Amino acid sequence: MAQTVAHKLIESHLKSGDMTPGAEIALGMDQTLTQDATGTLVMLELEAMKLDRVKTELSCQYVDHNLIQEDNKNPDDHLFLQSACERFGAYFSQPGNGISHAVHMERFGRPGKTLLGSDSHTPAGGSMGMLAIGAGGLEVALAMAGQPFYTKMPKVWGVKLTGQLPDWVSAKDVVLEMLRRHGVKGGSGTIIEYYGPGLDNLEAMDRHVIANMGAELGATTTVFPADAEIRRFLRSQGREDEYVELVADAGAEYDLHDEIDMATLEPLIAKPTSPGNVVPVREIAGTDLYQSYIGSSANPGYRDFAVTAEMIRGQTAAKGVSFDVNPSSRAMLETLARDGLLGPLIASGARLHQAGCNGCIGMGQAPAYGRNSLRTTPRNFPGRSGTKEDSVFLCSPETAVASALKGEITDARTLDMDYPQVQNPSEPVINDHMLEEPLPLDEARQVEIVKGPNIASLPDFEAFPDSFEMPVLLKVGDNISTDEIMRAGAEVLPFRSNIPAIAEFVYDVVDETYPTRAKETGDHAIIGGENYGQGSSREHAAIAPRYLGLRAVIAKSYARIHWQNLVNFGILPLSFADGANLDALAQGTTLSFNGLHQALKNGGSITAQASDGTEIECTHALSERQVEVLLAGGLINWMREDEPVEA
Repeated sequence: MAQTVAHKLIESHLKSGDMTPGAEIALGMDQTLTQDATGTLVMLELEAMKLDRVKTELSCQYVDHNLIQEDNKNPDDHLFLQSACERFGAYFSQPGNGISHAVHMERFGRPGKTLLGSDSHTPAGGSMGMLAIGAGGLEVALAMAGQPFYTKMPKVWGVKLTGQLPDWVSAKDVVLEMLRRHGVKGGSGTIIEYYGPGLDNLEAMDRHVIANMGAELGATTTVFPADAEIRRFLRSQGREDEYVELVADAGAEYDLHDEIDMATLEPLIAKPTSPGNVVPVREIAGTDLYQSYIGSSANPGYRDFAVTAEMIRGQTAAKGVSFDVNPSSRAMLETLARDGLLGPLIASGARLHQAGCNGCIGMGQAPAYGRNSLRTTPRNFPGRSGTKEDSVFLCSPETAVASALKGEITDARTLDMDYPQVQNPSEPVINDHMLEEPLPLDEARQVEIVKGPNIASLPDFEAFPDSFEMPVLLKVGDNISTDEIMRAGAEVLPFRSNIPAIAEFVYDVVDETYPTRAKETGDHAIIGGENYGQGSSREHAAIAPRYLGLRAVIAKSYARIHWQNLVNFGILPLSFADGANLDALAQGTTLSFNGLHQALKNGGSITAQASDGTEIECTHALSERQVEVLLAGGLINWMREDEPVEA
């Protein structure tokens, strides 16, 4: 039977379950990726499991998010992560080596392999024929311990690409077009697979841009074939021997279909405060501008920086515009320097930052209050930039540079210049000296993990009770992101290894009284709308509310990763059987649940009794395994009930 790339990848790694959309499947994981904003919990979880050595083919811990060292907390955690990698047998990418997704693609990505990452943009690895999925850190820890990854079998959504991108239009506009058509939950429950003759006109890092931001569509992941272009990319990285062809069979059928003629695309931009709020740039041209920001995991390729440098060569950014450039990796920075592309950037007034996530996660480069920021980053959720009342637009490098030159949002097609023609270097700089290899097992066993004063042990949570009486402490609307539940930024992220401390910031951008009220109340519920928990994979958005007493969420629908994270930390995610109940439930209502254990095991409806006498009919989508995890009080408790993980 003819198969898609996605089906081939899943079938070759299927440990249990069947490939029927919606059924639970278990997948073996070849590689894992962790970063410092989520990896600290992963390493603490491995320690709690008493793991001797990682059992994947390759695991790498990156330090790319929390690079600002305004006090001891971040550098202490860097040392903790380095020592944990030495102890458990993982690669360690030092601070300043680069963004995890770009570096992993350069040095470790391999067609035909699976990758599980504690970062929601892990699907960027799908650009080279991998099955790369973002997940909560606890599930990544289990994968590092040799356990399969459980998920629901997605539908495979085939998107046929034809034509060639016009001048001043690039890969960012392709994924923005997908978001314009389908919104931030249009890809829910799917793997997006791109195919068609248009692929011949997209280089490997162009595909990375599109695969990276498939996360903003809510997709489980995105895949591209491993073809001649991926072979060229691996050759340039000195790894051509790791190439295997992986393409869809002739006649392969997709569950869903779409088609984009890239020749018809124009420059697009996502307005605040959602990646799905997409319009043509020409419609808002002339809007004032404070900041123009190039880089991030969403635009990490050579051409993104080379086009930027050539566009601004001999010119300067407009007066009053902060022009920020974030190299994606140390090797990329060296390559740009060698090729004479840093000089034009520096001369233009660009503020050149260290290789890392930086402003994308609110770690520096925050825009001024009430001013507009154009960014080539993947997200613009409220406050993510580090400025609470921010106004962030998402766009291509071409649009960002054109706007920086003019001092206002500008359609690059209106510039009086030719489109820069740049070519990928056949031999980019390869420098692995900041990428530490795993120690031999006998040496690793002698390593003592270094813990600074900011690192706290994981809290213990009790088993899930059979009955509850709890108030609705917070009611929120549609598309609440994990950035709003547990914000990022320089103020908060340094506490990522200290749950009691970081819990003080839960939901404070929505309701600054919530942390205090939650501590005073104890057990409580939250009511949500559609697509609850979209965005980042950070499990802090589940474990910190659970620490404050959150026991149940009732929402219209959930984003995949956050839904799973809630279960992993013993929080019951329910959906309304009747959407009208959402409007009937007010903040402050008390809900009573009885006979939960049997109701969950039966898999049927669950009824909550509201304090005004209203019956709220709910449903759940948990598998038998997930019900066991929830009743145990979370995944860690469930694992403790089984055999400890040994070497």
